[in-house]
Amino acid sequence: MKRVVFCDFDGTITATETFAGMLKDFAPEVSARVIPEIYGMRLTLREGVRQMLESIPSSCYPEIIAYAQAASIRPGFPELLDFLDELGIPLIVVSGGLRDMVETVLSRGGKSGESLLERVAGIYAVDIDTSGEFLQVFSEFEGDTELVSKVKVMAQYPADEKIGIGDSVTDLNMALSASMIFARDRLSQYLAQRHHPYIPWDDFFDIRQELSRRWMGDGETNNR
Repeated sequence: MKRVVFCDFDGTITATETFAGMLKDFAPEVSARVIPEIYGMRLTLREGVRQMLESIPSSCYPEIIAYAQAASIRPGFPELLDFLDELGIPLIVVSGGLRDMVETVLSRGGKSGESLLERVAGIYAVDIDTSGEFLQVFSEFEGDTELVSKVKVMAQYPADEKIGIGDSVTDLNMALSASMIFARDRLSQYLAQRHHPYIPWDDFFDIRQELSRRWMGDGETNNR
């Protein structure tokens, strides 16, 4: 493939920080202590997210999934998928949050409520075991500092150009490895501090417009 798009989920596809909001609701004491440490980069995502999730009783898991059902999709995401489909470019969702939350939101996040699950080429996120008293975390792509190493996921998709879309500290390693990164909110601050180039964005219409500007002049309509 010539191009692949890797997109964060929480606070990126969703209009608000759904996963962080859930942690604050279901693990208030632990998240109040841990989240500032993660944002301050004094605690790794791998350690911090595991601490918060594994402090939540398994009996709460149905409520957690119900919490995700209220999440709204950031404007322009279905239209970005339309644009990428026309060019044969896959979009991979890479999330440091829960797979079940991602699938719950995407299952009804399209135009007029249709499912977007079949529209994305892959979903990589944290899996949960609820068989014990407390949630247990599993990730096929666990890394040194992340429960889901987005760079490891990116390595599964060889391509000439790898485009990243993100909003926070969970996307920093992806951003530093991508050929092109669309950054907003905290991620843009982290990248600015490192003098790393990025493209600011507000909604997915902005991304579609910028990618169209960059790509549509090359005469190519196929990704392979």
